Amino acid sequence: MHTTTPVSDGVPAASPAQPAPRHYGLAANAMGTADLVFTVLAALAPLTLIVAVAPLHFLKGGAAVPGGYLLAGGIMALFAVGYMAISRYVQNAGAFYSVIAKGLGRPVGAGCAAVALLAYNALQISTYGAFGVYASDTVGKLTGLVLPWWCYAVIAALAVFSLGYRGIQTSARVLAFILVAEIAMLLVLAGAVAMDGSSGFPVQSFAPGTVLEPHNGAMFALIFGAFMGFESTTIFSEEARGGHRTVRRATYLAVAFIAVFYALMSAVIVAAYGVGNIQAQAEADPINLVVNLFARYTSPALVDVMNVLLLGSAFAALLALHNIANRYFFAMAREGLLPRGLAVTHATRQSPWLAGVAQSALALVFIGLTVWCGVDPYLGLLLWGSALGMLGIILLWALCSLAVLLYLRRHRQGEGVWTATLAPAASCLALSLILGLAVANITLLTGASDLVNVLLLGSGALAFIIGVGIALWLRARHPQRYAQLAHQPMGEQP
Repeated sequence: MHTTTPVSDGVPAASPAQPAPRHYGLAANAMGTADLVFTVLAALAPLTLIVAVAPLHFLKGGAAVPGGYLLAGGIMALFAVGYMAISRYVQNAGAFYSVIAKGLGRPVGAGCAAVALLAYNALQISTYGAFGVYASDTVGKLTGLVLPWWCYAVIAALAVFSLGYRGIQTSARVLAFILVAEIAMLLVLAGAVAMDGSSGFPVQSFAPGTVLEPHNGAMFALIFGAFMGFESTTIFSEEARGGHRTVRRATYLAVAFIAVFYALMSAVIVAAYGVGNIQAQAEADPINLVVNLFARYTSPALVDVMNVLLLGSAFAALLALHNIANRYFFAMAREGLLPRGLAVTHATRQSPWLAGVAQSALALVFIGLTVWCGVDPYLGLLLWGSALGMLGIILLWALCSLAVLLYLRRHRQGEGVWTATLAPAASCLALSLILGLAVANITLLTGASDLVNVLLLGSGALAFIIGVGIALWLRARHPQRYAQLAHQPMGEQP
């Protein structure tokens, strides 16, 4: 008698005569709201951003930076309104891919999936350059042991893979510990500056006339990078306890924290240097702009602690971005856009460990290429990779807003005009403007030649074309597989 093999989540179940089935599911109910928030914020590396990146913001925006963070937070909150509305219907580790495919079609969705995979890997791999440089410098100062940056980068890559392999709960605990320590160190600086009493709160930094100066375009192109990755709450939606409610809470908490905390810390820095002096100080010594404040307002011991925590901050970003990138590998493989083997998860830990192997191997290859080609780990690997990732994510934000607008206008079930139309339309227009500013200022972001900038932009375009091509090939050769793209698993059906 002929029998059919049962199918679950698109994967044929094994018969009694077959070996144990391979696992293709992530760990359900593994993350609460706090776990999601910690994972997202750790990817942003608050201490690293304030110490190593914010000086560039001050270089371009001066005293307007604190208000710039709040304005950027408002735009990202608009984005989150529509994004959270559609996330009720699309619950998938592919996040951007699933949303854009629903609103703009499967080929565009597949192209954006490839861009997302490129962008998150670029952000993760580029951070090894920063970690290696920080580790070599800090360990050398504290112990006298001098090793090349790539030694520390390789050690970090192996540690990141090990923690990712152990599952998302282990990663979340490590990220929570490091994140709390980072924030505590920054609050110590804020308290020390406030207690000094020599400078008042820089109210002018939040005045519309200061923030909306026309020459602040480059500043906004950089500031939006501080929000990079907040949307990754939905990437972990299959692993979140409480489903959509948990993801929604975590997303709004992440946006609010980024906007308010970074605005507060940048206001502290402006207060310490003075509204009229901050831009000149950033131009004179951007590398030590914040480090000098720790030296001035705290003790030498705390400066050493800050340097060690800076390593922890970079490592936390590596781990969080690794977990995001490998879930894109996993989601694309499960959909058939990448080899199916990358969708295999660990039998007991339910971590996408083969995707983790692929992501870690890719990182090691690029670390090796950086060394072999003699590229500077900070001015090359870090700046080029982070610029590529930043541009890719901003593009995905804008397209996602457009996809939300189109999808909810066709399928909305109870969403009002604000949620379904006004908020996503406004965020799409604002993010498109920010993308234009970022591309126009790409030399500022990369510090590289025109050739390097063209290659970076071209790699993003090529990734999109490859993704679209794979989807069209599936439509022509495997229509049943094509029909399943961005279909499973789903959240609440409209």
